[in-house]
Amino acid sequence: MKNRFKTMNREDFPILSQQVYKKPLIYFDNAATTQKPNVVIDGLSQYYQTINSNIHRGVHCLSQQATEEFELARKAVQRFINAPHDYEIVFTRGATESINLVAASFGRTYIQADDEIIISEMEHHSNIVPWQFLCEDRGARLRVLPFSDNGELRLEQLEELITSKTKIIALTHVSNTLGTINPVREIIRIAHSHNIPVMVDGAQAVAHSAVDVQELDCDFYCFSGHKMYAPMGIGIMYGKEKWLREMKPYQGGGEMISTVTFEKTIYNDLPFKFEAGTPAVGDVIGLRKAIEYMQQTGIQRIAEYEQELLSYATEELRKIPGLRIIGEAAHKAAVVSFLVGEIHPYDMGVLLDHQGVAVRTGHHCTQPIMDHFHIPGTVRASFALYNTKEEIDTLVRAVEKAAQMLQ
Repeated sequence: MKNRFKTMNREDFPILSQQVYKKPLIYFDNAATTQKPNVVIDGLSQYYQTINSNIHRGVHCLSQQATEEFELARKAVQRFINAPHDYEIVFTRGATESINLVAASFGRTYIQADDEIIISEMEHHSNIVPWQFLCEDRGARLRVLPFSDNGELRLEQLEELITSKTKIIALTHVSNTLGTINPVREIIRIAHSHNIPVMVDGAQAVAHSAVDVQELDCDFYCFSGHKMYAPMGIGIMYGKEKWLREMKPYQGGGEMISTVTFEKTIYNDLPFKFEAGTPAVGDVIGLRKAIEYMQQTGIQRIAEYEQELLSYATEELRKIPGLRIIGEAAHKAAVVSFLVGEIHPYDMGVLLDHQGVAVRTGHHCTQPIMDHFHIPGTVRASFALYNTKEEIDTLVRAVEKAAQMLQ
């Protein structure tokens, strides 16, 4: 396998040139956060050096320039996910806050006692706990769509879970632990046949493949910037206009108001109704730079290359005696979770780190998945466009060496 991005992209990420424990850094923790290219770092730095200012209400030059850059980023996100309107793009602090926003605002508007919400067994805690909050507050019930041992949703059970009390379905597009790419379009089709809206957690999807919210026909789509080469602290909640106009605001304060008196407050227009307070302007600009970077590289090319990495890593890791891959769905993103014999994932992760290989260990904020397999956690290697076949070879050797030391 040829590394088509080595000369085009790897040098764009300055952090990858360093060493840890006197070994070249191999970064396989991309599902937790991706590294940032120079164009993103430079964009963030340039904002603070040249136009740092609060936005929207300032009449001075810096404020107007910052506002223009901020709203250009909103339009960039709109195009990136093919949303019909830029005012359907709401900026948040991350996918977690985006999901909390939907749960809180949709819930206050539409959820009553005895209503039901469907999620899946493979959800990140960020798409479990906010709905539990809502159920506790409203007296609603959470129902769970299970998955099979190979990591695929039992789609045939969805119709059985749906009742006249089902008010929303919320599920992940791609599992951060199993790597499973879920059939969200089919799930949305089934849900809409019952007039049920669907919220998709896209945090693990947007960096690995093109996302078209109009083609999916989802009602809400939530994701984070930091998992797609943008800064931490910025997220997106896309919502269909019909829902956003009816939903109540998530937070109160500046920016989200039109007029305020002690008797009554009139809310601002979309999307500002859901953007209370001073936003992370620099991070939003960094997000735009990351989107442009991905588009210039070619999202389809990134997807194809990462699938090559996934295939190679899966094939090579399977050769290690006693290694068990957790999550073997037919359609996966570039994530491999595994265990070796009875070795605890934390112990494996520590030894891999001392060999210069950064992986994630533990339950990955998906404790129900670990309960499903009756395991304490996994070692997770997740890949990005700047990773190489040679790095995977080093990972395999490092796992073999660690296994010899620990068994």
